[in-house]
Amino acid sequence: MSEQLIGQLIERWRGDPGATYQSWFLWEERLKNFRSIRRGITQVVAEIDGGTFGVAYRGSSLETVVRSVAEQRQIFKGADHAFLWKPKLRIPDIYENSANQRAFARLLHDCSCCDTADEILAAIHAIDRLKIKGLGPAVANLLYFLHPTHVPPFNTAIVNGYNELTGSKVKLGNWEHFLAMRAGIVALNGRWRSLLSNDLGAIGALLFDIGSGRYPAPPRDVDGEAAWLERLQRARDEAAALSKAAAAEIEGDRSHTEIQAWLRDLGLALGFSVWIAANDRSRANDGVPLAHGCLTRLPEVLESAPGSESIRLIDVLWLEPEGARVAAAFEVEHSTSIYSGIVRMLDLASSVGNLSGSTALFLVAPDSREPEVRAQLGRPAFSRVSDLDVRYLPYGELEKHRAAIARFGSGLKGVEAIARRLGRA
Repeated sequence: MSEQLIGQLIERWRGDPGATYQSWFLWEERLKNFRSIRRGITQVVAEIDGGTFGVAYRGSSLETVVRSVAEQRQIFKGADHAFLWKPKLRIPDIYENSANQRAFARLLHDCSCCDTADEILAAIHAIDRLKIKGLGPAVANLLYFLHPTHVPPFNTAIVNGYNELTGSKVKLGNWEHFLAMRAGIVALNGRWRSLLSNDLGAIGALLFDIGSGRYPAPPRDVDGEAAWLERLQRARDEAAALSKAAAAEIEGDRSHTEIQAWLRDLGLALGFSVWIAANDRSRANDGVPLAHGCLTRLPEVLESAPGSESIRLIDVLWLEPEGARVAAAFEVEHSTSIYSGIVRMLDLASSVGNLSGSTALFLVAPDSREPEVRAQLGRPAFSRVSDLDVRYLPYGELEKHRAAIARFGSGLKGVEAIARRLGRA
């Protein structure tokens, strides 16, 4: 296969707004999920080690983590299928078999604590030797969020894409095949890193789009080159057919930015110092960067806190003008996973003590998402979040009352008055 053709493919793919590279890999919200998922994995390990994990997937801390992964746009859709308990088949056998459950926890723990590829591979070989029914390479989707430069994401489309691109015959559900594919992906990524990334999510997204039929793989013989170039151009042209979906995602991002701007302006009007998520500061609303008039860095007490990385990614923080106390934290969930927002709230509360007591916590979302939020917070896995008195702040109420609150309000009273309690009675 011509290296030139692969280069052409990657360049065309990178520039396609409908391709997974732009719609997922470059998606601002993607990076926010890494720390929360990592902390969720830590929670799974702690519960298994402490004997409190239980014997069911539904309602468990593992479901919380896996659903948070699965709801990250198209590449991870269906990531939770491999973990769903199939009682007739008794797979995956990590719920009612305590020894297998502990082995699964060791895999997650060992990979969480290690730094090198060799250590990760050793942990994978250890779990493979046990031959636990139904526990296969789908676990790599969790390991990716622990080590994105060492472990690629994994699903049927990615496997199909790798096979089409390389002529391999990788099989699903087999750790040995996964490790062989991983080695091939790492080598391929090394050759094209200048067009991809150190983060294996980029090449994973490329393989996903090939395997799902979105982009054709280059031919492995010269005779097929002309036909492939025609198919490649057709794939590019077909991006117009996906423009509505791509535009909807972009519009969702814009709406998210607009709500952040509302909260910024309202916080400043009420006399608070305002922090905008570190990865959103340069985004503009009506031509004005979100960070305009806001803190350029967090107070030292927050910068040095154990969960500072998570704090910096909270969508909007209102801080008392005198001192470093956070008065309110806002997570905006326009069209992104409710799971992800809730997990970040849990992460926030778990990692930083001075945010979990007197700080008001708000999930800000469209009016129509309230039933979804309430349903998720009713799950046992989110009991800690419910106990923190997280409130639901609907867009409609915020839009209707924000001007009056800014003009006549003081402190948090106005915002709390229009928000709705979500915690347990």
